[in-house]
Amino acid sequence: MKIVVHDTASAMLDLLQHPLQERPDALRDILSPLRSAMSVTGDADLVQMHQLGSGFRIDHDDRRYLPALRQMQDAQVWSRIEDSLTTAWQRIDAAAPGTAHAETLDVVLVLGNPDDDHLTTRSSGYFGLGGFPGAILLVMWPTETSLARITHAAAHELHHNVRYANVTWNPATVTVGEQVVAEGLAEAFVRELADETAMGPWTTALTGPALDAAYTKITTHIDLAGMQNLPPYVFGDATAQHMGHQPVGLPDFAGYATGLRIADAHLTATGLTAAQSVALPAREILTNAGVPTDA
Repeated sequence: MKIVVHDTASAMLDLLQHPLQERPDALRDILSPLRSAMSVTGDADLVQMHQLGSGFRIDHDDRRYLPALRQMQDAQVWSRIEDSLTTAWQRIDAAAPGTAHAETLDVVLVLGNPDDDHLTTRSSGYFGLGGFPGAILLVMWPTETSLARITHAAAHELHHNVRYANVTWNPATVTVGEQVVAEGLAEAFVRELADETAMGPWTTALTGPALDAAYTKITTHIDLAGMQNLPPYVFGDATAQHMGHQPVGLPDFAGYATGLRIADAHLTATGLTAAQSVALPAREILTNAGVPTDA
């Protein structure tokens, strides 16, 4: 796999010098490496996706943006992401040789919107999108946490990227089980590469009786299908409402913590690693974890 981490730092610094009316086209150029891989979603406007997805605003000037980009450059975020992805791919390739994957992986990191609560509060300043083989989008606002963990988020997304070059993701038939298994395996993979502190706060914040209750509710609906039904079970009520979906009574990112519990039960039962499990069907992992599913 050829990994290309695009120099979006220079491109965003240049964009901020453009008149406001020229910024949408400049942003479209920055996001263009994602277009081919994400074309499976249809005619999605990448600029609109950026604006709805916690990206920095292009409709007004913000004095915070330039220092934030400089801070990210000083922290060598782009080169560290490339190093993390190279290590992550080497681990998967060694653990699961012959597994299908994109020949080239285009990685685009963009500055987030510091006034977006979904990014800065619920997601601790960073998140990614990597389920389209051949493309990873990372969004961050620089904080102590995001600067330290954005590289781990990149590795998490690489696990997704390889998984969905092997596992069919159909928006009409994808289940809660597939989504939570994917998140749990990706976080277990991050832990394999580093340690527990590398995992995202969305995975580790839910513990004790609250996690037990969430696990019960999510596994009860493990076979619920359809992309439109999944957000509250994976991301929790607050994010689901942010995305325009109805809440179901789950805390933030309950599906991640539940998914990690399922992944850990599978890993314990089989002796496999998350890297070795990257392409396994969700039903197999759920069965190994003792989670009943429809036959």
